[in-house]
Amino acid sequence: MTLLLISLAGALGCCVRYGFEYLVRRHHPIRRPWATVAANALGTGIAGYAAYRLVGTADIHLRSIVLTGFCGGLTTFSSALAIPVILQREHDLRYSVLLVTTTPLLCAGMFLAGMTLAH
Repeated sequence: MTLLLISLAGALGCCVRYGFEYLVRRHHPIRRPWATVAANALGTGIAGYAAYRLVGTADIHLRSIVLTGFCGGLTTFSSALAIPVILQREHDLRYSVLLVTTTPLLCAGMFLAGMTLAH
């Protein structure tokens, strides 16, 4: 049953990420990578909040559903690295470097902000 719930939560996270991608691409076609950054930031913020609130106090299955399922489906490390490479190959090195440097910093900050909110 836990595996099914993790899968459903992961699918929901993927749908939220797709929604970000769709909305940004629809309104700002050239700014699509920022939707990936936003999805990763939101997911790590939720993970920070959930990690603080759920570790040691909640059911291990609930932690797995929220952290592995939803947050895992929402965030994407592969796209966070693939998109800058594509941009670099399309001769947009500055934008590529900006994405590679801001994404980890923003996500780390969001994780800490989520933990702070949970505290």
